[in-house]
Amino acid sequence: MTSLSRRKFVAAAGVSAAVLWSGSPRRALAAETVRMGYIADFNGASLAAIATDQDLWSQQGLTPDLKVFTNGPIQIQALGAGSLDFGYIGPGALWLPASGRAKVISINTLGFSDRVIAQAGIKTIADLKGKKVGVPEGTSGDMLLRLALQKQGMTPDDVELVRMDPSTVVAAFASKQVDAAGIWYPLVDVIKDRVPDLNELAKNGDFYPALAFPSAFVARNEVADDLTKKVVAVLKKANDFRASNLDKAIEITSKFISIPADKLAVEAKNSKFLTTADLNAQTKDGTAAGWLTKMNEMFKDFGRVSSPLDPKDYFRADLYTSV
Repeated sequence: MTSLSRRKFVAAAGVSAAVLWSGSPRRALAAETVRMGYIADFNGASLAAIATDQDLWSQQGLTPDLKVFTNGPIQIQALGAGSLDFGYIGPGALWLPASGRAKVISINTLGFSDRVIAQAGIKTIADLKGKKVGVPEGTSGDMLLRLALQKQGMTPDDVELVRMDPSTVVAAFASKQVDAAGIWYPLVDVIKDRVPDLNELAKNGDFYPALAFPSAFVARNEVADDLTKKVVAVLKKANDFRASNLDKAIEITSKFISIPADKLAVEAKNSKFLTTADLNAQTKDGTAAGWLTKMNEMFKDFGRVSSPLDPKDYFRADLYTSV
């Protein structure tokens, strides 16, 4: 090759490299994988579903590795084991980050979908005395049951608690193996299809506004802030899509988790969705921390955690509002 040819070759190679590098840095570099858990209901899956449908992950240079779980406590276990980076938990599992086992990175919704349900003929919480009650331990269904019993002057010792996962609660109630259950929509709706004459004995709304019931996204304690900020950015965009396009969000989530849209719509009606602007404001002014403080007091009363952390020690409010 002549000297002139070599110069042309080097110049051409340099131009090609410059063209390749001039694209978006996120396209030039390999995307970062983020392992996130979700629960297959509207509150637990909608933001992950929307982020996937609207391609919000790639905007932050992320590739999602999404894993479905039946409840929040199992996700906290996965975070602790290092097999998950982020997860979704309902209000009943918030005692776990309050125990230092994870960090809350974002409030999701205020939930009103939990119910204490009972077979026909059982019409009050007092009627549950001595009865078999199915409940997924450590979940919002468990929490509501304890609140309802406490309001009646009763304790879990006054009933026969049968601890089981959510899908087993559905089967056990439908087959009348349990007399009552602490469970949530859309599973309540699934049970109603099989047991239409069931009674709803208690709901979250019975305790609101003295108690709000926030669901939340959590992170493994060791996850770097840079990655957490990217995930929060995705959640914020997905949250605003959900808040302004609820019907479309239900449709997207229905396809994502293969649950009929009408079932998810019932759950959605039992939730309060806040815009990102609302969440930013309520995080900055301490309202969100106040919700968590109230939950801490309740979990302490129930013996879930003897000395819960102050929300400032497990709720990354500063990080959430900085994104």
